[in-house]
Amino acid sequence: KGAHQSVALARAGMEVYHAGKIGNDGIWILDLLKEAGVKTDHVVISHEFTGRALIQITPQGENSILLFAGGNHGITQNEVDDTLDSFDSGDYLVLQNEINLTPYIIKKAKAKGMFICVNPAPISQEVISWPLSLVNLIILNEVEARELSGMNGNNGEIINDLCLKYPNKEILLTLGKQGSYYARNDYREYSPGVDTEVVDTTGAGDTYIGYFLASRMGGLSVKASMDRASYASSITISKRGALDSIPKGV
Repeated sequence: KGAHQSVALARAGMEVYHAGKIGNDGIWILDLLKEAGVKTDHVVISHEFTGRALIQITPQGENSILLFAGGNHGITQNEVDDTLDSFDSGDYLVLQNEINLTPYIIKKAKAKGMFICVNPAPISQEVISWPLSLVNLIILNEVEARELSGMNGNNGEIINDLCLKYPNKEILLTLGKQGSYYARNDYREYSPGVDTEVVDTTGAGDTYIGYFLASRMGGLSVKASMDRASYASSITISKRGALDSIPKGV
């Protein structure tokens, strides 16, 4: 997911630096990132195997993903420190739940004054213990939102609960064809989904995140950023594959 989001940000026009750890079996990933315009100086190559995602797709285009952590869970505090030393206040940090040391990374980035966006996917119980009070933006799909809130209510109730749990934080809930909701305290925005033929939903959420953040950084309003992100995601799901399906310059 991290690689997908980096590519989406780059194809949306942002300057992107990707950090992580891969094995010698994953050198080809660097080529894909570089081809998309992502800078890979902060990717560490180790003796471990590269993390893998095994993607299963239903005839309706929905996916289920099995993960092998590999190098993603071999990141050290020194490597985190070396990476964050290259960035400063006002820079954006985009995190997922694929690597170790995420709480440490959040605390270090907050101390530097970075804007922190967390997409806790794939969701796990440990996410609840993360210092999410330090982040600026939490982006979730419906399953992740229910897990984080602990509620089985409707989307509106879940959003309200998350806003109470995380005051002054931006909450973005993506619902596929049902659109997306943005909330911060009492403020709400909604963007409808774009009707398109679904071929493969893999990478749709990552495309949304990349285009939403790029749009916000580019000065668009929350609503305009959501609409652009939804449109970009509709292109992604109309094609098969992950990185290859992420559009450029929407």
